[in-house]
Formats: sequence, C-alpha cells, structure tokens
Amino acid sequence: MRLRNVPGARETIIESYFSIQEPKTYRGKWEEEFGNKNPIHIEVGMGKGRFILEMAERNPEINYIGIEKYSSVLVRAVEKTEEFEGKNLRLIRMDAEEIEEVFAPGEVGRIYLNFSDPWPKDRHAKRRLTSTRFLERYHHILAPEGRVIFKTDNRDLFDFSLEQIKEAGWILENCTYDLHNSEFNEGNVMTEYEEKFSAKGNPICRLTAFRHDL
Repeated sequence: MRLRNVPGARETIIESYFSIQEPKTYRGKWEEEFGNKNPIHIEVGMGKGRFILEMAERNPEINYIGIEKYSSVLVRAVEKTEEFEGKNLRLIRMDAEEIEEVFAPGEVGRIYLNFSDPWPKDRHAKRRLTSTRFLERYHHILAPEGRVIFKTDNRDLFDFSLEQIKEAGWILENCTYDLHNSEFNEGNVMTEYEEKFSAKGNPICRLTAFRHDL
C-alpha cells in the first residue's frame, strides 16, 4: 500500500497531547500514564481514528490506546482529537510487531482489529493481524479474560482468521457474517471503512475470540 506523504505530519503528531513518543518506556506502567487503574483497550491499525475516538467518548471509564504504523494516516486521527475533551485516550505511531515491547503480560483487556490490511498474497500471510503469529503476541499481553474483536468486509480474510483462531488454540466466542443485521450490531461503532463498505452493500463480518491457558 502506497500512502501519500503529508507535510508536517510527524511534527503535528509529536506536538499532540494524546501522542506517545516513547511507548516502550510505558510497558507495565500505563496506569501511571493515565493516572488510574481503569481497563486498557487498544485498537491495532486505528487508521484515521473515528472508531477509537468515539469509543473513548462513550466509555470514559476505559483507557484507549490507538496504534497506527503510518504518520500520514495517524495525523488525521490527531487532528480529530482537537475537539476531544477526555483524558482516556493515547495514540502511538508504531509497528504492531513490537506490541509485546509496549504492553506487559496481562496489561490489555481488549484488542480491536478493524478492517485490517488483508495482505492477499499467500507469501504475506504471516503479516495479517489475525495470523497465528500475531495471535500469540496478543495472548501474551491480554488479561486472563481478554478478548480480540475483529471486523472486516473481506470474506477471504475472515475465513482465514477463523482457521487461524482454531489453529492457535483460541476459543471463538461469537461470529457473524452480517454484523449490521445481527444481534451483535447493538452498540456497534463504525469505522470510516465500515461506513464506506456497508454503503456499497458489502456485509460486514465480525468475530470475538479469547484464549485461556490450559
């Protein structure tokens, strides 16, 4: 995926109150950064931030951390925070592969994966955020009752994800191939992509999964 450079993006991100510049220094200490012991929920690949900002506004008793790899995308989320008055949100520019270096074991209560890059070529399967490789990383940072919630309009990626969950020894808590016409749509917060794809008539797939140590 080739992204257009946004002049001044890095500077804008650095200057934001919500932006964390050295996230690895907070590993195991996020409650100190937020100033409370509220649950931590993260979104991996937050894009332009619509989802996580609305979640933070709806749930002030939960601390939210958005992760995005590209400055040219993250800066759009930073711009949206200008009207956000809460204190329960932080944004990080980082690669998801480093997630275990940023969060300690059991530190995260929920992980949201929304419309992740499908990496359609077979040789890139390990890069998919629902691959067994990433599920293992999530397992290390999730609390015992933690959950991963995944949404996509890409049926091939969704089917791949279901296979990976089984292979990784995770438990599928719930699953739907048409979120907006299911019982799980109540309270659903749409992302920019979700609104775009659903407007075209694309059904949205969603699953929730967890893993208990045996």
